[in-house]
Amino acid sequence: MFDHLFKSSLAVALHANAPYAEERIRYLEHCERRGDKHHTVRRKAWDLLWIAHQLSERADLHLTVDQLRSFLFDPDRKGIRHRQIDSYWTRRQTISTARGWLRYLGCLDRPGVQIPFQSHLDDYCKWATNERGLAESTVGLYARLVTRFLLWYGPGGRSLSQVRVSDIDAYLAYGRQRGWGRFTIRTAVDAMRAFFRFGGLAHWCEPSLAAAIQGPRIYSLESLPAGPTWADVSRVFAGLNSTDPKDVRDRAILMLLAIYGMRATEVAKLRLDDIDWERDQLRVRRAKRQEPQVYPLLPSVGKAIVDYLQGVRPRSAHREVFLMLMSPFRPLSATGIYGVVSPRLKAADIHCAHHGPHALRHACAARLVAQGLSLKEIGDHLGHRSTDATRIYTKVDLAGLREVAAFDLGELS
Repeated sequence: MFDHLFKSSLAVALHANAPYAEERIRYLEHCERRGDKHHTVRRKAWDLLWIAHQLSERADLHLTVDQLRSFLFDPDRKGIRHRQIDSYWTRRQTISTARGWLRYLGCLDRPGVQIPFQSHLDDYCKWATNERGLAESTVGLYARLVTRFLLWYGPGGRSLSQVRVSDIDAYLAYGRQRGWGRFTIRTAVDAMRAFFRFGGLAHWCEPSLAAAIQGPRIYSLESLPAGPTWADVSRVFAGLNSTDPKDVRDRAILMLLAIYGMRATEVAKLRLDDIDWERDQLRVRRAKRQEPQVYPLLPSVGKAIVDYLQGVRPRSAHREVFLMLMSPFRPLSATGIYGVVSPRLKAADIHCAHHGPHALRHACAARLVAQGLSLKEIGDHLGHRSTDATRIYTKVDLAGLREVAAFDLGELS
């Protein structure tokens, strides 16, 4: 492997005789197979050479991330340095290479975080999914919020049967001190109500506890959709460079968000098999529907996806459409989709309450309202299960409201 990467016999010997040579070779060959460019593999080889010397005192390579950082960057440790690691980007690149190597070898240990009452939480998640039929995204959100409460409550050493409303109130007050807003608190209350409602059915807490949990009142349709105007969305697309690989990929992502109103998780989970090129159809696995929805694949969207697939998408065994553009070429996550949208909305100086992917979903809905589509049609397009979720968009038809305000009542005035 080393003689493939380096022409100099001295360089080959230097890498071959350093600690953990076999482990480094296995990882570098893996990087090459998955599509890393030659110069990237060479750079990783030099990084790993230095890392291997730093870890040579270890009996094995099983480390946590904190232990790894200590071995690589602790100034009090004596070892082979011979490298400028003071810059932020050098340290970040080095730790990224080391983590990838150890993760590939199965040696990167995660510090165990014991979640109190984990079995109760697991039972709730199974019940919510199988019995209640809640969407995977909803169950995941509730599980994360309940986990926060359990981590806060658990160290006290009391059982869940001893939870009282005063404990919930104290936890919510703790959240307020940490800057939680009304909507965040309300969502946490909904999650804990669901969890303790299940607890009442399972007989490990008081059946009346769930109904006694109170949160701030949230009025139906009290807020406006937090999306940019369609003119602002057009400005974002106008700023994309058709020759920049990142812009080519991001154009396709932005189109799916703004035209089809897809959620970030839905774009992240879109697979190559979901695009039917023969019938010009797009199959979307909506987060809150049991079955995929089929949409016509618009020519402009189809072209954007083709440009990305043919000219930008790295070679990969992953079936997800959108991948990272740098090794290890993993599928983009919902958080990665946020990283695509937010900087572009901010760079275009677009003023809206939120700058994430959901803002483009709001922009899509507002445009459909302006075009005169019914709530049923808009809800179907967005994948809503109920028109109640769509009603908020009736508040954004400013042109219609101006017509009402200007209406002449004539003799009735």
